[in-house]
Amino acid sequence: MTATPPDPDPARTPGLEPGGGVTPGDTPPDAAQTSGLSHPQPMPSRRGPMITLVLVAVLTLLVLAFVVAEVMSWSKVF
Repeated sequence: MTATPPDPDPARTPGLEPGGGVTPGDTPPDAAQTSGLSHPQPMPSRRGPMITLVLVAVLTLLVLAFVVAEVMSWSKVF
């Protein structure tokens, strides 16, 4: 096998104690965090999803009408 394993070998990892823990001071200090937003986020528009929904409904009705017309022409009803 030529590829190295994804996890390092614990026996060769620096800073690990025999039980698998780390010595005090080996871990990095706590990083600062920022919670929340820096400014209010704008509300997304409802126009885009509504236009898409209407277009899908119209396309579905057109396809359904075409299928019904084809079936009626096959059965000589029209």
